[in-house]
Amino acid sequence: MWNKSENISIIDKGLTAEGTISCKGRLIIKGIIKGTLVGETVIIAKEGAVYADTKVVSMTIGGKFEGEVKASELIILSTGNCAGKVVCKKFVVEAGGILNAEIISITDHDPKSGKDIAAPAKKSFTIKT
Repeated sequence: MWNKSENISIIDKGLTAEGTISCKGRLIIKGIIKGTLVGETVIIAKEGAVYADTKVVSMTIGGKFEGEVKASELIILSTGNCAGKVVCKKFVVEAGGILNAEIISITDHDPKSGKDIAAPAKKSFTIKT
């Protein structure tokens, strides 16, 4: 359940934001973002689109995403379309969702270097369900 005191921001239909966007809490995107996106929980609604390099904790894609996403968790909904490069720990693609990206699975975080440790092999996938 979501915390009532959590910040919620909305990029609504008809709004296009370009440049670097940084957001705490939950960001719901119904419009268009182009550039760089840094945040915690990002939700791209069915009518939303993101063309950006992103670094987030969690991303749910119900609309369109093109670029590079670095996330702990990525979910592509049945209406979602993700293209580019994905670096994440956990990901889910629902039936009907489209994933056309290079996938790098993060297996662990090295506390000494502060860097993520990638799984031994990089895989490129195109998944259309």
